[in-house]
Amino acid sequence: SKSTNLKVSTYFVHRTSCRTERHLYSCVHMFCMVVKSLLSSPQNLVIDPKNEMSYTMWKDVPVPFFMTVYFFNVLNPTEVLAGEKPMVEQRGPYVYRKRIQKQNITFHPNHTVSYLEYRSYFFEPSMSVGNESDVVTIPNMLVLGAAVMMENLPFAVRLMISTTFKTFKEGPFLTKSVGKLMWGYDSKLVDFLNKWLPGMLPSTGKFGLFAEFNNSNTGLFTIHTGEDDIRLIHKVDSWNGMTKLTNWKTPQCNMINGTAGQMWPPFMTKESTLPFYSPDACRSLELVYQREGIMEGIPLYRYVAPKTLFANGSDYAPNEGFCPCRQSGLLNVSSCRSNSPVFISHPHFYNADPVLLDYVQGLQPTEDQHGLFIDIHPETGVPLNVSIRLQLNLYMKKVSGITETGKISEVMMPMMWFEENGYIDGEILTTFHTNLVLLPKVMVYMQYCFIVLGLATILGVVLLHYRKKVRPLHRMDGWMDGWMDGWERVCLFKLDVVQVVVREERTWSFFGLHGMRTNQYDP
Repeated sequence: SKSTNLKVSTYFVHRTSCRTERHLYSCVHMFCMVVKSLLSSPQNLVIDPKNEMSYTMWKDVPVPFFMTVYFFNVLNPTEVLAGEKPMVEQRGPYVYRKRIQKQNITFHPNHTVSYLEYRSYFFEPSMSVGNESDVVTIPNMLVLGAAVMMENLPFAVRLMISTTFKTFKEGPFLTKSVGKLMWGYDSKLVDFLNKWLPGMLPSTGKFGLFAEFNNSNTGLFTIHTGEDDIRLIHKVDSWNGMTKLTNWKTPQCNMINGTAGQMWPPFMTKESTLPFYSPDACRSLELVYQREGIMEGIPLYRYVAPKTLFANGSDYAPNEGFCPCRQSGLLNVSSCRSNSPVFISHPHFYNADPVLLDYVQGLQPTEDQHGLFIDIHPETGVPLNVSIRLQLNLYMKKVSGITETGKISEVMMPMMWFEENGYIDGEILTTFHTNLVLLPKVMVYMQYCFIVLGLATILGVVLLHYRKKVRPLHRMDGWMDGWMDGWERVCLFKLDVVQVVVREERTWSFFGLHGMRTNQYDP
């Protein structure tokens, strides 16, 4: 009947509006959840072999790293022994490609992972100015360093030490090739000291400034994977089984803070600092935010060393535990370098007490060439560009009884400085830019587009439903029926936009809206 047909039509319109609203809402809600997951996906940064991209970057460090070395060639060694001011000229750069590889990777139930990181260096002649065969003159650490270490021993012992130096033909200055100074040279004095005074020298083989660095590891690091708390990712849990150091004087200075110096937790702000533990410096270091920047379209934060990093205890009280101190700008690492009078500073005494520049001629510090920095992508904590620059200095002075020291004036003598640098480029940079910059932007725009589209569609359906409610359904705009063989008789009713097709003895659906079976028709 007509009343039956009107009820069928009303049923279809009601089902259409209600189910379409629920369907669209569910779709929009689901899409928003997916977008949110993709935009804020810290779990993709967790140290886990399942996270192929982030795990590979952490494990093998695909970024090319280089160590650039500069030596301070002493131009007037004879005059220095007579008490005059040292004159130096910078020689280099001598560039080495640094290979880093993590081994013995072990995951622990407490969401930490342990590993040994091995490093090896390979000379790059094409990137260097000069060759490893170049000859330079620097202070002899075995003689001048030992002299300062022995200055409080009895005079007779000092005379005996001086005689030992002469026996093995060791003078106050060394003139050797860059390669030997870097990676070691044979010395009968070294063999003698290792035999009769074991533990006095940091190495038991050849003696060189970087002899213990090549083909070695940086110690057993245990760091957080971030699985339980993304804010802890990459942070050091222990180093060589220790949660704190023992070579400094205060608990604060002995703390092992931050990460291992390769990656940091995500979601950094301008108020964030960049702490990391450096086994080579025997302490934790902390950089501070300087400015924003962009590298190949990728936003970054630049972090630099504050002036207080190597300040002495008088200028910065928290550093009192690193003393005995000298001028600000110097870090005394003798406590972890077999008590040798070795100090670390920024190259050319950058950010140090200006009086240090008065002791040596030939130094010209500038921020661009001698300041250290790390450029970080703040959303992921991944370094984009790294330049760590440090200088090795030897404290020299005249020591009575050891004639090799002559009349040397008390001076902080720079011997060499090095820069460890690396930056993301090539295919890695492209992948990084695509996954962490372009895709998140596209997802943000798509999120808003789908939200607007969903709201517009829902609004349209609501308006259609409201229109059907306020407009009496008492009129058929048109109808058509026809007789076909057997059960194929069809009656088609057209009601505004919604068309209801009724087939005899058959149930059908349109966009998931089920029709009603009927055998009676009233044309």
